[in-house]
Order: sequence, then C-alpha cells, then structure tokens
Amino acid sequence: MRALIQRAKAGDQSARHELAIALWPRLLSMAKYYARVSGEDPDDLLGEAWCALFGALQQVDLRIGQPECFLVERARWRVLDYLKWLKRRREAEPDDEGLEAHGPDIAPGVVGTTMLADLVADLSDTQRRVLVGVLRGHTWREVASHLGCSGANVAYHVKQIRQKWETLCGDGRQADVDVG
Repeated sequence: MRALIQRAKAGDQSARHELAIALWPRLLSMAKYYARVSGEDPDDLLGEAWCALFGALQQVDLRIGQPECFLVERARWRVLDYLKWLKRRREAEPDDEGLEAHGPDIAPGVVGTTMLADLVADLSDTQRRVLVGVLRGHTWREVASHLGCSGANVAYHVKQIRQKWETLCGDGRQADVDVG
C-alpha cells in the first residue's frame, strides 16, 4: 500500500485510481454510517471524504505508521466538519416567526454591529483572522489549516475572543452576533 500511495502522491493517475479502488469500501462504509446517524445524504458525505483524502495525499508521511489510516482519518475529519457546518448553517437560517416578531426595528442589529466593530478593534491580528474564519462559517479545523496552526490554537483564540465579547457586553446584554 505504501508504494501505491507513494506513486499516487507523485501524481501517477493510475495509482490514484488503484488507491481509490482500494479505499472505496472503507470510505463508503464511513459515509453510510455518518449518513445514517445524521440523516444526511451519503453521496454528499462520500464526496467530502474523497476530497479530503486526495487533498491529504500530499501531506502524508510514508515513513510513519500506516499512511492509508492517515488518509482515511483525514476523510473522517472532513466528513465530521461538514456535518458540523451543515448543522450550524441550519441553525443560523432565520425562521419566519422570528422575523415577523421583530418587525422593522433595526436597532438591535445596529447595536450588534457596533459592538462587533468595537470587539474587532480590540483584537490582535491573529484573533481577527480567527474571528473572520469563524464568522464565515468555517470550522476551527479549517481556520487552523488556513492560518497554519493547530485546532487547539484556534480554540484558545476563540476562548479569548469570547471573553472579550463578554467583557464588552458587560451588563449581560446579548447582541445578535455569535462569535463561534
């Protein structure tokens, strides 16, 4: 399997095809399991898994452990991140009742936007980049990958951002902005 992964990593299309055939049962089983648990479409999950697997192909270190396990693990992480993203996206979709209840009053949104601007002004550059990634709907793992740091580092920055947000809100007021 190492030789096959090494050839696929080097760009050999036939090796990539053979690798796909070899790992197909594992990824299909994983996609079906997570689809059953989450109620999502298994084909969507399988597509995410394949994207992650071939994306991680360039990062795999053939000298350590079992490289196919590394690739499958990256696929699993991507599927779980995708499920988390879908859940957050569904929760963020406004419901019609909530829109009608607030009516045309835009004051809470303006206050929230102003508070967010105050928060951003108080953040370090790294914290700003983390906040932008989180507000765009990226998972912590995706933000970490983009910034070149670990997920734990992003979690630390999110914690710092939340503390600054709570300090800014001060008297227990809640604005319409979620910082992760």
